[in-house]
Amino acid sequence: MSSAVLLERVGRTSVITINRPEARNALTRDVIHGVRDAFFAANRDSETRCLVLRGQGQHFCAGADLRKNLMDDPNLMDHLEMYMDEYHSLIKAIVECEKPSIAALDGCAVGFGADLALVCDLRVATPEAYVQEKFVKIGLMPDGGGTFFLPRLVGTARAMQMILLADKVMGPELLSLGVVARLVPSPELLASALLVAQQIEQGPPLAYREIRRALYASLGSIEDALRREREGQLKLLRSADCMEGIMSFMQKREPVFQGK
Repeated sequence: MSSAVLLERVGRTSVITINRPEARNALTRDVIHGVRDAFFAANRDSETRCLVLRGQGQHFCAGADLRKNLMDDPNLMDHLEMYMDEYHSLIKAIVECEKPSIAALDGCAVGFGADLALVCDLRVATPEAYVQEKFVKIGLMPDGGGTFFLPRLVGTARAMQMILLADKVMGPELLSLGVVARLVPSPELLASALLVAQQIEQGPPLAYREIRRALYASLGSIEDALRREREGQLKLLRSADCMEGIMSFMQKREPVFQGK
């Protein structure tokens, strides 16, 4: 496993840590593969009862690392489908894992990082934590299941605000919306997430597995949602507006979108 992803066992819980604090734990292909493979491994391990996903340092995840991904692969735009499928493989690994997962949120959970937080079964957060579906700022749409999970968690009206306006929703509001289960001071975040994990460890794993299956089935098809996001996002990624959005992000200026 890459050093960008750390895996630790605490009791019967697997703690998965995105270890890129210098980049606010932004996602590279190594990170995507490492977190996905950690979920696969935990799902196969009969001793694992729960997973905690966290970010090293003061942030959960700042989304895809555009600069690093473009530096590593200057021809990225020529095989966007491959990248999309790799990112989606992580979301599917979390959904299909038979063990409950907990996201421990501090600082930012932005873009795909927001979707990564939302796909977990439970969330524990600090008052400084925030979720932001920031895709529209660079001419894109959520592409990690955000259009599926967010309206089911907060309702369609609030989800529209969060996605269309790129609202930055802080920890206290996330608690009031029911998105997070606990709000705790930053130094207590991991310990609090592990307390929730210990409660799950002591519970019935077969019941948890069937509960997760039934709940996901009642929500409709995540596969269909990811397919719609894939189709829409691939169109947007090839648009002039997206290129303007990415360039303005890198140049630290406001974008000028033309609808092209």
